[in-house]
Amino acid sequence: MTKRELVKRVQEKIGDYPPKDIAYVVHLIFEAMNAALKRGERIEIRGFGNFTVRNRRQIQGRNPKTSVVINLPARKVPFFKVGKDLNDMVNRYR
Repeated sequence: MTKRELVKRVQEKIGDYPPKDIAYVVHLIFEAMNAALKRGERIEIRGFGNFTVRNRRQIQGRNPKTSVVINLPARKVPFFKVGKDLNDMVNRYR
């Protein structure tokens, strides 16, 4: 699902607001989530999951084409852990 499709589905559910306003609200939500993750905060959406930032240590990688060893610096990466309710719902449709 793309951001545009999300806006369209919310518009279908609510209907009272123009798509431009709904797109703005969706944008604000994602912007707030991005800002929280940049600050290293945890985002918990009950029934959906948790977004956190994890630290990755420095590792040595290898260019598969040339076999040259390169050092990859330590970095932070976003991580999502699915919630139990969402996991159960997805697995119910197997």
